[in-house]
Amino acid sequence: MSSPAPGLPRQAAAVVSAWLIVLFAKLLTGVRAIWSGTGPKAEQTLYFANHTSHGDFVLLWATLPPDLRALTRPVAGQDYWEASALRRFIGRDVFNALMIRRDGSAAPGSQAALNPVDQMTEALQAGDSLIMFPEGTRNIGEEVLLPLKSGLYHLARACPQVRLVPVWIENLKRVLPKGMLVPVPLACTVRYGAPITLAEGEDKAAFIARARAAMLDLQPEYDREEH
Repeated sequence: MSSPAPGLPRQAAAVVSAWLIVLFAKLLTGVRAIWSGTGPKAEQTLYFANHTSHGDFVLLWATLPPDLRALTRPVAGQDYWEASALRRFIGRDVFNALMIRRDGSAAPGSQAALNPVDQMTEALQAGDSLIMFPEGTRNIGEEVLLPLKSGLYHLARACPQVRLVPVWIENLKRVLPKGMLVPVPLACTVRYGAPITLAEGEDKAAFIARARAAMLDLQPEYDREEH
């Protein structure tokens, strides 16, 4: 009998870890998905969401049906997810994350700087679905939503075949407050909105404003009253 491929134990560990992460996320936060104006579909999708915590994409990923979860890659900062062997394993093997260098520097051994939008475009054109955060960085202030970067517009232009689904992740900032090491158990909701499309002739400013409005429209009423 031939010996098993060297990667099989690691693959098995990744499958088990994914199951445990989803279970832990649901037990800790009671996270639920609310789909309004759309539903989970086996179509290539770019989910764009608000970003307040390192756990954001975990919750979004956990609320996708298992068949879609397997096809969806979170866009993640390479500096954070490759800072340790455990994070590298979770980021690359469990989530199959698309690692981007947020400082725009060149990858080791490469002469060319890596453009995050180019990386995402390449992944979308290869058939992947992605989870991305158009604010470009975590929102750790009091503003409800930071200004959106132009990357979403460029992706919409480059990949018109991809569904663009706005998402609002509710309460995770309270579950993982800045500076806290132990999460606070609190119910979270991931709200998925109706897909948007880039209209013919629509300019960047108009599209970004419409995408931002689509995200903010997903906030629950009580959350809007706080701001």
